This record gives sequence, C-alpha cells and structure tokens, in this order.
Amino acid sequence: MKNLSIDVVSDVACPWCVIGYKNLEQALASLDGEIEADLAWHAFELRPDAPAEGENWREHIMAKYGMSFEQSEENRKRITEAGSQVGFTFNFTDDMRTQNTFNCHRLLHWAKDTEQQTALKLALFEAYFTDRTNVNDTEVLLQAVERAGLDRDSAAAVLASDRYEQAVRAEEGHYQQMGVSSVPTFIVNGKYAITGGQPAEVFVQALRQIASENASTA
Repeated sequence: MKNLSIDVVSDVACPWCVIGYKNLEQALASLDGEIEADLAWHAFELRPDAPAEGENWREHIMAKYGMSFEQSEENRKRITEAGSQVGFTFNFTDDMRTQNTFNCHRLLHWAKDTEQQTALKLALFEAYFTDRTNVNDTEVLLQAVERAGLDRDSAAAVLASDRYEQAVRAEEGHYQQMGVSSVPTFIVNGKYAITGGQPAEVFVQALRQIASENASTA
C-alpha cells in the first residue's frame, strides 16, 4: 500500500470542484488496496469581493467568460450532466445568485483536524448547488455542520467571532504564491498538481505514476 497526501484547493461556489472531487473519490475507490490518500481541503475564493447579497449567477458567468445566453445555458447542461454522472445534483435556476463563501472557508479550517472535513465540504456543496440556499447565512452553515456530524455550538461560536479569518487569508495567499490561479487544483505530495474536474481515469493514471516515482526515489 502506497500512501499519498492530496491537498485540494477549491471553493464551495465552484461546480467543477465537486465534480473533480467525486471523480477523485471514484479513482481512489478503484485503487483501494494499492494507494491510500490523506486528503485535506484548502481555501480559494472565486469571488473574494462578492457582496453579501450576491449577484445573478447567469449574468456573472456570462460577463466573466464572455458567454452568450445560449452558451451559458449549454454550460449549465454540461455541468448538470457531469454532476449526474458522479451522483451529484445541480439545480440551476434563472434567479440563482453568486454568494460570498468566506465563512464556509472559516468553518472548513476549523474542521481540518477532524475526520469530518470532507463531509462538511460536501454538505456545503449541496447547500449551494443542490438546495440553492445562502451559504453566507449562519443557519444554513450550521445545518451543514450538523449534517457533517460536527458540533453545532462550537461552529456557532466560530461564526460569531473572527476566528480563522487570518488563517484563511494566509492559506489563500500561500496557494496563490504557489501559482494556484484556478480551481480545483489537487496537489499531490506537495509538488504534483492536477488541475480541473478531471475524469476518474486521469486521476488513476496520475496517482499511479506519482506513487511509482516516489517509490523509485525512495
């Protein structure tokens, strides 16, 4: 059994981040008994300047990528289909809004030393894309905490304070300095980067190659 560390740099507001993770999860399942991975999530904000009230999702995507309405509609269909293939439900609507995700990252930092960090990340993805709730709302965040099996009162204390604000900013700065400019980015053993929502077979091939190279070096 070969052990790898995988640091996932991502944002809750990134649809390809959950698709990419689900494909990684599938890859690791197929590598069971061959490769074991220690996984940790790290902060990246697609819209660090996003207002609390957000803005229309479609209008934002069209402006950011120079898409027409028809292209944005096709993009939604492609994401929805990719999600369906990995067992994740995207519920896009015309009134869906972008959201500020900084408090999500504070809670994920709080949960990083627990076994439930991934469960919390998935609960936040579902709150954002499946349930279409506001992940900048305290109650929505605490419900995600409970679904992940973490302590609601402890999480509420974090949200009521400024805890982990500097830690999240420092983490974001660290990965920006490393050259991470888009998400998802999967950093294996601190030096190999796999970017984007890659298919499971790409992860399988890459992880096998990295594990083999590490074994040869050792």
